Amino acid sequence: MNAIPAHLDHLVLATPDLAATVADFTRRTGVTPAPGGAHVGRGTRNFLVSLGGSSYLEIIGPDPEQSEPAGPRPFAVDELAAARTVTWAISPPDLDRAVADARARGYDPGDVRPMSRRRPDGTLLEWRLTDGDTQHPSGLVPFLIDWGSAVHPSASGLPETPLLELSASAPDPDEIRPLLAAVGTELALSEGPTGLTFTVRTPRGPVTFG
Repeated sequence: MNAIPAHLDHLVLATPDLAATVADFTRRTGVTPAPGGAHVGRGTRNFLVSLGGSSYLEIIGPDPEQSEPAGPRPFAVDELAAARTVTWAISPPDLDRAVADARARGYDPGDVRPMSRRRPDGTLLEWRLTDGDTQHPSGLVPFLIDWGSAVHPSASGLPETPLLELSASAPDPDEIRPLLAAVGTELALSEGPTGLTFTVRTPRGPVTFG
């Protein structure tokens, strides 16, 4: 099995304190994440780091410059006590076909809906992704994303910490493997508490985040 899953788009490191987590990433790796932008109306903003190729890391947390959103913030950041890698995303060649194929294989990744954020330079990025209550609650099965005609975040001159490995643990790995296959990817899985772990190459050597 490859250390890097097929069609990997990005990893999501969610945090209740965005500034503190960005500072911690910088301290540990020697690489400073770049501002990504605000998710207007959702109450979050993000910072980004390239993972090499067309993949990247998203560090997401509450945006102190926005008022409280009407609903829960994405990735349940309000419920987190500390930063944690909560999920990941893949970018299949055809999003709608991938969703239909997954459903035919017995797993519903959720409905496809539009999203957007405003970059610091004012550029509006728009994309589509799967979202909904049918996604597996563990976060180990990736959501699906399609950037359409938007410039992919990894092509925006981001600072880089190449991804060396992505792995996960679950109480019952055999429950997760068929769901990964249904969306057309795979992930190194071991038995244990539910969690995602990734390792990046940095100027300070390999660094692992959970």
